[in-house]
Amino acid sequence: MKNYDLAVVGAGIVGMGAALAAARKGRRVAVIERDASCVGASIRNFGFITVSGQRRGTHWQRAKRSRDVWAEIAPKAGIEIVHSGTTILARRAEAVAVADAFLRTEMGEGCRLLSANEAGELAPILRRARGAEILYSPHELRVESHTAIGKLAKWLQSEMKVDFYWSTAVHEIALPWILTSRAEINADTCIVCPGHDLSTLYAERLGKAQLEICTLQMLRVTASSPPPLHAAVMSDLSLGRYDGFAELPEAAPLKARLAREETEALAAGVHLIVVRSGDGSLVVGDSHIYGDAPKPFASDRYDMLILAEMEKVLDISGWSVSERWTGSYASSKTDVVFTDAPEEHVRIVLVTGGTGASTGFALGEEVVGSLGL
Repeated sequence: MKNYDLAVVGAGIVGMGAALAAARKGRRVAVIERDASCVGASIRNFGFITVSGQRRGTHWQRAKRSRDVWAEIAPKAGIEIVHSGTTILARRAEAVAVADAFLRTEMGEGCRLLSANEAGELAPILRRARGAEILYSPHELRVESHTAIGKLAKWLQSEMKVDFYWSTAVHEIALPWILTSRAEINADTCIVCPGHDLSTLYAERLGKAQLEICTLQMLRVTASSPPPLHAAVMSDLSLGRYDGFAELPEAAPLKARLAREETEALAAGVHLIVVRSGDGSLVVGDSHIYGDAPKPFASDRYDMLILAEMEKVLDISGWSVSERWTGSYASSKTDVVFTDAPEEHVRIVLVTGGTGASTGFALGEEVVGSLGL
């Protein structure tokens, strides 16, 4: 029987990050996933590796590190970087004030307000009204999430010698044994990355974390002529939601104005992100609804709110929605990650703010390090 230095439970981006970190140290690694492939939040997102806007401090640093890892391994794994950078259209004066304040922080390094000519090159379809400004961040990367995780797994298996056990559910962890639906797996250490499954492994520990399930809605928009877009797009709603902007003192007036003017959108957790896919279509989202379980049915009204914000920001003609989907992740009201050590050689790890693609690689490195691997 093969013995592993590390077994990772869960093949989402956080699990992949831990597997990569350990494999790079020459450790023998197994990834155990109950589904036949990754089908959760890690493939149902924008594929938007976001730095600017992450919570100030440690999490922002995680995003910077994770972006660098993505940039390094994407070409090795055959993952296309579709575009880079972010343009944030600040339409309200209060949003412009947040952008200015952000630029004065350490997080604003390398970022700037775009001139009209620069905006025309990066995002010519932005609707720019009098008094509006465009905050540009060069740090972000865009990959196609629904294919990137699968390609990453194949690369980890072929090049980094990570073993994958697909369609295999873990019933119990009693190191060095991990009892699964197929066989017993022997490992010295284990990292459990449950995503939004809070009731299978270590449910009591996870229950004490007071986590909720956030369900989001997203869409794919196709236009008669592929719109020119060379960077991601965000808006005032994002400046009022993303911690790196919204937690600045200067954001208070913007949040107050949004509460008056965008009551319905805020109640649905709507803010705007638009990214381009390789085929020219746009991935647009998203909404955020919280509860004790994923919401199985999508709301047409939420989609309309998302698309209404898109139309306020982008000038696109002849567009239609070609695809709709939902995703779910574990969420905390206070923390952006959750880690726990239920046993000496076992760790539980989740990203609890919907930023797994942006921070999972760095978090994986941290947790692998905590096990002394």
